Amino acid sequence: MSAKRPILILQMQRMGDLILSYPLLLWLARQYPGHPLFVAAEEIFYKPLMRISPKATYVPWTGVNILRQQHFELVINLSIREEAARLAHDLRAEARLGPTQTPDGVRFVHGPWQLYRTSLVGNNRFNRFHWADLNAMDAIPAKAMATTRFDPPRTLPPDTGRVGLFLGASEPGKRPSAAFWADLVRELLGRGLRPVLFGGPAEKDLGRQVMALSKAPALNLCGTLGLDEFGAVGQSLALLVTPDTGPMHLAAWTGLKCLNLSMGHVNPWETGPYPPGHLVLRADMDCAHGCWQCTRDRLHCHAPFAPARIAVLAARVAAGDKPDKLARLTLPGLTLSSTARRHGLFALHRLDPDAPDAQRLVSRFWQAFFLWRLGGRAEPAALAAWNELAGSAPEAANALLTHIPEMGRQLKHGLRTGALLSDTFWTCSPAVARPLAGYVQMALANGCHSRTAWAEALELLEALISVSG
Repeated sequence: MSAKRPILILQMQRMGDLILSYPLLLWLARQYPGHPLFVAAEEIFYKPLMRISPKATYVPWTGVNILRQQHFELVINLSIREEAARLAHDLRAEARLGPTQTPDGVRFVHGPWQLYRTSLVGNNRFNRFHWADLNAMDAIPAKAMATTRFDPPRTLPPDTGRVGLFLGASEPGKRPSAAFWADLVRELLGRGLRPVLFGGPAEKDLGRQVMALSKAPALNLCGTLGLDEFGAVGQSLALLVTPDTGPMHLAAWTGLKCLNLSMGHVNPWETGPYPPGHLVLRADMDCAHGCWQCTRDRLHCHAPFAPARIAVLAARVAAGDKPDKLARLTLPGLTLSSTARRHGLFALHRLDPDAPDAQRLVSRFWQAFFLWRLGGRAEPAALAAWNELAGSAPEAANALLTHIPEMGRQLKHGLRTGALLSDTFWTCSPAVARPLAGYVQMALANGCHSRTAWAEALELLEALISVSG
């Protein structure tokens, strides 16, 4: 019996992105039994994580030429880097997913969900799909994802008292200031907790600043632990308070309960702690939903994160309070959510009792719509989401309905002539229509504006008309 062809994942991004590909590895092992799994990634990231990674053969980018000797069953490119797209095109494979690029620079994205993900660049306001799920949705059947169970974070005895604070993030706008961390250290100590500062080599100076400002007896481990050591030390913590960063995903994957301070230009629906049972705190303001890049005069979303409020919440979580009890806390200007799974996909469950606003209802509709059109889910779910939107947020629904004729005019013109009336088709659409307009414009370019691509775009518009009419 001949050996089965291997499957390759190209993941050339940062540590957090690598960890968010772990669920895909687990699903591939079940969906393609006997097929060896290969991962091409940055050695600096994958090597310290080998102990927690699902079984796979890792190849450093410096050694990817050996991959050209293989014939793959499937190549999945999860990287945005040009060299990864070129490699994905060049390798021998029965099938490909994600971006590829020919030697003369022609780029093509394989797989409708990978294309959907590409369409989110600058256009993720209403997105409700997590990166870890989008990694897999073209390759793994929905039923397999729906029957997967991820363990909730462990619960330590209430008297453990050790709370980790991960200080850094990839960009300053995504993390609190040194003054915030210093105040939080003092607030935690005042509640009988023992804060421990964590960070990589880049956070050594920040750790020293926090210690100097706090003038408190916290333990500063910034720059002293490798990733594997950080994962091991995390097993002794009751909680990790952390911005959206790679070590947050490491902590969540290893079962350490996380309180994610989701601030700056991140979207917790896309990159929040993936397993169920973690907590996400986000500013309750319109611009904080689906933020891709801040365009305001300053980071207004940082202001509601008052250290005293965070310390109260952290103390209750460390004491073992359940979400229903945490929902009673008063957190002005903030929304508290718990991570969960709904119909096999990542979900954020808001703990406040407020009725869903227009933002949430529009997001729910587009999630149901794309699950119907791209994922083969039943139409009634999309219809129910539309009815909820139209009934509870009629202004948003009417804004979308009003724009449908213009979208139809543009697409019919394109079917006749091969080009849109304007290359600003999606950017000039009202916000409520941009999820579809952005996907359609990306799909047309991906299909080289062929008649088939125009016909498929019109089918999507007709589907929208059918559920909203």
